[in-house]
Amino acid sequence: MTPEQTGRITEHPVPGRGPYAIATGPDQALWYTLEGSGEIGRLVPGGSPATFEVAADSGPTIIVPGPDGALWFTEYHAHRIGRIAVDGTVTQLALRECGPYGIAAGPDGAIWFTETTTDAIGRIATDGTIAEFPLPVGEAFPSAIVAGPDEALWFTMNRANAIGRIGLDGAVTVHDLPTPDAAPVGITLGPDDALWFVEIAAGQIGRITVDGNITEHPLPDRGARPHAITAGADRLWFSEWGANRIGSITEDGVIESVALPTPGSEPHGLTLGPDGALWVALEHGALARMPI
Repeated sequence: MTPEQTGRITEHPVPGRGPYAIATGPDQALWYTLEGSGEIGRLVPGGSPATFEVAADSGPTIIVPGPDGALWFTEYHAHRIGRIAVDGTVTQLALRECGPYGIAAGPDGAIWFTETTTDAIGRIATDGTIAEFPLPVGEAFPSAIVAGPDEALWFTMNRANAIGRIGLDGAVTVHDLPTPDAAPVGITLGPDDALWFVEIAAGQIGRITVDGNITEHPLPDRGARPHAITAGADRLWFSEWGANRIGSITEDGVIESVALPTPGSEPHGLTLGPDGALWVALEHGALARMPI
């Protein structure tokens, strides 16, 4: 498949359906979920993509590097947690019906994940033991999760309109957002040791410090529907699902954005690649590369 270039952004078509999330693996390759076809993809910048079958109905969603040299991912539709070694070997852990979505490696060497439909945070220990921690808020729909700088995990509560923190002991703290019905989704640790998140319904980028101080930055296009966010060296990068753009915000709130070359490409997950560029999963069937 031949890359297509427009301005700063190069699109790389990939086999499979519905690229959704993307991460840089320990093998210096890009690993991404193909939610529509139940596969995991792998691409070395400059090379050809490869795919590894999970299951047609699994709905692999978020993928992250684990503490064990493999990649870990959620299977939203199949209610499983998956692990893929860098040689493509897939193993799976079955969960109750809980809609796992976000996933992160914790500071304790375990894998932590969100349970969207059961309002809980899950943890997988190194021996495969699964523990679940109920949230103190009902209908919270916990979504993305990330390790913070404070020996805890931070996560978005999409329907509860809040940011949550869970300690390694399972204790949960809830921080309500100032803007009603903002619907936070993606969250990441910023270069300033604060947590940055997107508010998909409010068209804003949020920032919360470990002591709970929240600031919000409105986007120029309030209908941009920001979805995922990742940290760069001096700014945060986020996908604008509704505006078909890639945005960035500096630590002091300066916002810029770049249009994607293909209309309706539906940008979702994004990551800093092993080549120093920003890579974005486009649901229409490609990965976008943007030098930064």
